[in-house]
This record gives sequence, C-alpha cells and structure tokens, in this order.
Amino acid sequence: MSRIGRAPISLASNVTVSIADGNVVTVKGPLGTLTQTFSPRMTITVENNTLTVTRPTDEKEDRALHGLTRALLHNMVVGVTEGFKTQLEIVGVGYKAEKKGTKLVLSLGYSHLVNFDEGNGITYDVPDPNTVVVKGIDKQVVGQVAAEIRSKRPPEPYLGKGIKYTGEHIRRKAGKTGK
Repeated sequence: MSRIGRAPISLASNVTVSIADGNVVTVKGPLGTLTQTFSPRMTITVENNTLTVTRPTDEKEDRALHGLTRALLHNMVVGVTEGFKTQLEIVGVGYKAEKKGTKLVLSLGYSHLVNFDEGNGITYDVPDPNTVVVKGIDKQVVGQVAAEIRSKRPPEPYLGKGIKYTGEHIRRKAGKTGK
C-alpha cells in the first residue's frame, strides 16, 4: 500500500470537512475555505477528527490516485489552518520591490515597472526592498504566483542577478577569460 495514502490526516478542532456527492470536499478553517473535486474511485471518510483515504484496488492508477488524493487533502487542511508562504529574493543593482496599496511593484531593470495585484486569496509582504513573501491558503496558487513573479527576471548564470527563491542555488558559469 501507499505509505502516504495510508497515513490519516488529523483535523484540528476549528477545522470542518464536508464531503458532497461526486467526492467534492470542502474544508473550512480559521483562514478560509477551500473546495476541490477528487476522483470518484477514492473513498474519503471523516471519523473522530481524522480524515482517511482508501482505494478500491491495487491497480497502478488507483495506487497513484491514493497518495495524490491524501497529499492534496493534507495541503487543504494545512492551508486553512496555517497557510502557505513562498519567499523570493531580488538580486541586482537597482532591482527592488515595494508594495503600493494592494499592488506589488517591481523595478527589474526594464524601462517600465512590473505590477502584480493581490487577489485569488494571495497577499504580498515586502519586509525589505530585496525580499518578497507570497502568502495564501492554496498551496498550488501560492507556488504558481511565485513562479510568475520569478519568471519576470529569472536569475542569470554569470552574475546571479534576477529573482530567485530563498535557498535556491544558482549554478554559476565562468565568464570570458582574459588574454
């Protein structure tokens, strides 16, 4: 059996899970509400503040869906209780970020400023001009928004300038050799 799919998910007292027809699961917590539809082949049950996922057979597709379903449910529970955040670093002379109202404004060496609006459950935090923190309750949306911000100026291998994830290692290349 799947080790991940087999593990039960413990629910806090302030989290409620409701399962509708067609395996539509709604998780409500202190930070918000998340809803997602899962494969009808998986059986999702809630008993004594624990959430469990079982599969009908040991076919390859069912084994894959078992672990995936459990992982997605766990991310929903963690999202509505603690939330998710991704931290980005901006490296480069003149590159900076600032927050104006609900907009994230990036100065990345282009002739124009790059703007990102808060929305879809996402908020931005700029503790200093070279750091951006993307926060939200949906792990997939937080990761996607962080990837879109990074794509505006990905780190380059010669000087390492650009936007990178905190802790990301940039493989550096040697420049031209002199005479």
